[in-house]
Amino acid sequence: MAARASTPPAPASPSSGSSAAGTPPGSATKNEFTKEQFAVDDDAPSFAEQNAGPELKRRLKSRHLQMIAIGGTIGTGLFIGSGSALAKSGPGGILIAYCFIASIVYSIMMSLGEMATYIPVTGGFTTYAARFVDRSLGFSMSWIYWFSWAITFALELVATGLIIQYWNDSLSIGIFIAIFWVVIFIINMFPVSWYGEAEFWMSSIKVITVIGFLIFGICINAGAGQLGYIGFKYWHEPGAFAPYIVDPSRPVAKWVGFWSVMIQAGFSFQGTELVGIAAGETEDPRRNVPRAIRMTFYRIFLFFIMTVFFIGILIPYDNKDLNNSGYTAAASPFVIAAQLAGVKVLPDIINAVLLTVVLSAANSNVYSGSRILVSLANDGMAPKWFKLTTKQGVPWVAVIFTSVFGFLGFLNLSENGSQAFNWLLNISGVAGFIAWSGILIAHLRFMKGLEAQNIPRAKLPYTAALAPYYAYYALFFCVLITLTQGFTAFMPWSTEGFFVAYISLILFAVMYLGHKLFTLIVHGAAACKPVAAKDMDLTTGSLDLDVEIIDEVEEPTSIWKKIGTGIMG
Repeated sequence: MAARASTPPAPASPSSGSSAAGTPPGSATKNEFTKEQFAVDDDAPSFAEQNAGPELKRRLKSRHLQMIAIGGTIGTGLFIGSGSALAKSGPGGILIAYCFIASIVYSIMMSLGEMATYIPVTGGFTTYAARFVDRSLGFSMSWIYWFSWAITFALELVATGLIIQYWNDSLSIGIFIAIFWVVIFIINMFPVSWYGEAEFWMSSIKVITVIGFLIFGICINAGAGQLGYIGFKYWHEPGAFAPYIVDPSRPVAKWVGFWSVMIQAGFSFQGTELVGIAAGETEDPRRNVPRAIRMTFYRIFLFFIMTVFFIGILIPYDNKDLNNSGYTAAASPFVIAAQLAGVKVLPDIINAVLLTVVLSAANSNVYSGSRILVSLANDGMAPKWFKLTTKQGVPWVAVIFTSVFGFLGFLNLSENGSQAFNWLLNISGVAGFIAWSGILIAHLRFMKGLEAQNIPRAKLPYTAALAPYYAYYALFFCVLITLTQGFTAFMPWSTEGFFVAYISLILFAVMYLGHKLFTLIVHGAAACKPVAAKDMDLTTGSLDLDVEIIDEVEEPTSIWKKIGTGIMG
C-alpha cells in the first residue's frame, strides 16, 4: 500500500491536528494518541480509497503467530544443512557463525516489529519498502522475493519425493510432487486460520524434535552412547576450526571455512520475516506481533545456537557422512549423531520429521507468495485481479498463480530440466538477504518519517531496541554477505560459478533500474525521487488504539516462565 514518491498522502483536516500535516501532536496526552491525530480529511480521497485492498480476514490467533515465528526458521537448513556447515568450518566456526547471524536476525525482527505493529498491512515489509523508501525498491524487492517463495515451493515438493524414496526408492518422485501439491493447494484455499492451524501442528512436531535432540545430546555426550563420555574431545581432535577450499596449511583456510558457514547460516535463518507478512491477518497485531518478536531471542538461542553446539560436540567435522547430498535422513547430522552413538531406530523417525518440515515449508511458501502478490497488486505493481478474494478472505487468484510454479518441480524428472531448475533456484537463493536489507532500510526511513512528522517513537505500540545503531549494524553485514556470498567463484575464477552466485543480484538490479526507467518515461523525473520523510504515509493501515481492543495478558515474570513462553508461545 505504498504511496507514490510524487504524491504525498492526503492532507489532514486543519482541525485534526494531524502530525502528518506537520502539526505537533499537542492535543495528545503523554502516553496515548487521540483518534483525531491520525484522521484525514473526509473530503480528500485517502490512500486506501485510491488503492482499495482486498478484504483479508484477521483470523490468525496468537498461538498461530507464535508457531509461524518458530516454523518459519526451523527447516531443512537446520535439520540437514547444518551438517555440511559443520564439515566446512568445524564446531567452533559453526557456533560463532550462527551466533553472529542470530544477532543480525534479532535486529531485523525488531525493526520489522516496530513497523508491523504500527501499520499491520498485507504483504508487510514488501509494502514498507515502497511506502517509506522508494517505489522502485519496493517493486524489485517484492517481485524477487515472491519468485524465491514460488521456486522454493517447487523445491520442497521435490524434497517430499526424495524423503519418501528413503523407504521405497522404486516410487517416482513425480507421484509425490502431484499428491502434495494438491494437499498444500487445498490448505491455502481454505480460510487463513486453516493455514495457521496446519502450521501450528507441523511446527509443534519440529519443536518437540529439536528439544528431544537436545536432551539426547546431553545424554550421549555424558556417556550414554557406545562411545562413552565425549565432552569436548572433537574440539581438540580434529579441532575447533576446519580449513576449507584453500591449502589447509594457510591460516586463511579456516577463515574461508568460517565465512562460508556464516553465509550458509544466513540462509538457515531465512523465514523469520514471515511474522511481518502474517501481521495483516493476525488478531490484535499490536499485542500478538510484539510477543512473537520478543520471544525470538529465546527461540534463536534454543533452536539454533544450542542445536549447532550439540552437533559440534557429538560429531567430528571430518566425518565423511556430513557431506552426503540430498534431502533424506542420511544427510542429517541428527541421524549421524545417533549412528555414532549406536542408536538404530532414529533414522526412520528423523525421516518422518523431515517430511513434516518440508510440508510446513511448502505450506509457508504458498501462503507468503500469495500475500506478496496481494501487496504488489494493492500497490499498483501487479494486475488488480490478484486482489480478488473469496467470502472467507482468501486471495484465490494469488494462491493459484503462486501454486502453479510448484509444477516446475517436474523438471527434475529429466536431466536437462534438473539443470534449468537449479539455475532458477540460484535466482531465489539471495532473495532473503535482499529482503532483510530492505526491511532495515525501510525501518531507518520509517524513523526519519516519524521524526519529520513529529510522532514520538516512544508512543508506538512496539519500539526496536538500540535503534538506529543496531539496524545500521545489521544492514552493513546483510549487504556485505549479499555481495560476498559467491566468493568461491573467485577461488579459482569460474565464469559459470559467478553467474550462478550473482544472477539474483543482477536480476534485482535489472528490475530496479527497469522500474526507474519506466517511471521516468511514464510519470516524469519527479516520480523517480525517493519518498521524502515529510510525505510518508504513516496513517493508512494504522490501527487506532480506540478501535483495536487489546486484551490484557499477564506477562511472564520469572526467567523460567519467560523461557517457557518463548518456546511454545
